[in-house]
Amino acid sequence: MSSLVSAAISFLITALGMPALIRYFRAKHEGQMIREEGPTWHEKKSGTPTMGGLLFIIAMLVASVVSGAMAGLLSPALGILLFILVLYGLLGMWDDSIKLFRRQNEGLKAWQKLAGQLVGAVIFMVVYVHERLPLAVHIPGMGDLHLGFLYILFVIIWLVGFSNAVNLTDGLDGLVSGLATIAFGAYGFLAWHQHQFDIMIFCLAVVGGLVGFFIYNHKPAKIFMGDMGSLALGGALAAVSILLHHELSLLWIGLIFVIETASVILQVASFKLTGKRLFLMSPIHHHFEMKGWSEWRVDGTFWAIGLITAVTGVLVMW
Repeated sequence: MSSLVSAAISFLITALGMPALIRYFRAKHEGQMIREEGPTWHEKKSGTPTMGGLLFIIAMLVASVVSGAMAGLLSPALGILLFILVLYGLLGMWDDSIKLFRRQNEGLKAWQKLAGQLVGAVIFMVVYVHERLPLAVHIPGMGDLHLGFLYILFVIIWLVGFSNAVNLTDGLDGLVSGLATIAFGAYGFLAWHQHQFDIMIFCLAVVGGLVGFFIYNHKPAKIFMGDMGSLALGGALAAVSILLHHELSLLWIGLIFVIETASVILQVASFKLTGKRLFLMSPIHHHFEMKGWSEWRVDGTFWAIGLITAVTGVLVMW
C-alpha cells in the first residue's frame, strides 16, 4: 500500500505542478539550446523549457520520504538512493544552468561532471560498506563473484557509466521518460520479490513521477527533463541494481541505454581510426531519424525493446 501511495504522491505533484514550472521557464525565456550538429529538424525545439527534472526529483523525494515514514521504512538504503538522485540531479542542474546562461549547448566540462559523479559514487560506497553489504557481483545462474575492495571500482564505474548512458539517450521527446519508467518498474517488482520494500517505495516513486512528467514530455514536448533529470535517473537506476544485488541485470534491463552508449563509442573510435562513420549520426536514435524514422517510431520501437528486456530480465532474476 505504501508503495502505491508513493507512486500516487509523486505522480500528482509532477502532473499538477508541471504547468506552473513550464510557465515560469517560458516567462524567463529559459529554453533548451539545440546542438548544431544534431538533426536540422530539431532546430524547431530550440527554446523549449528544460530542467523539468527539477520538479519530478522533488516529487520523488517527497513521495519516498512520506511513504517511507508512513510504513516505517526510512532506511539507509532509501536514504542513499535519494542522495544519489538529488546529488546527480544538482550536478545536472548546474550543467543545464551554464547552458542556459551562455545560450549554448555546452555546459560543464567533462572532468567537472566526472568529478561530481565520482564524489557521489564514493559516498554511496561509504554507506554501502558501513551497512556490511556484499562486496560481490551477482552473476545469474552462477552465484556471487567476490571482488573485495575491487567492488568499489566496479560501483564507481556502474554509477558514472549509467548516469552518462541515460544522459546520452535523452535526445528524443519522451524516450528516456518511457525507458526509465519501464526499468524502474522492473526493479520495483524485483524489490517486492526480495521484500526490500524501502527500495520498492523509491522505484514506484520514480515511476509515478515519470508518468506524470510524460504527460508534458511526449512529442511534441512542452518541457525537457534536461541533464538534471537524465543524470539523476541514470545514477539512481545503477544504485538500485546494486542495492538489489542484481548489478549485471542492468546490462539487459537497461539494454537500450547500453546500446546508445556503445553507438557513441563505436562512432568516435571508427572515425578516429578509419575516418569513416558507422552510423549516420550518434547516439543511435539519431541514426534511425536520419534513415527517415519519425520520433514516435523510434520511441515506440525502443520502448518495446525496453519492455521485452525488462520483462525477460525480471523472469530470469525472479
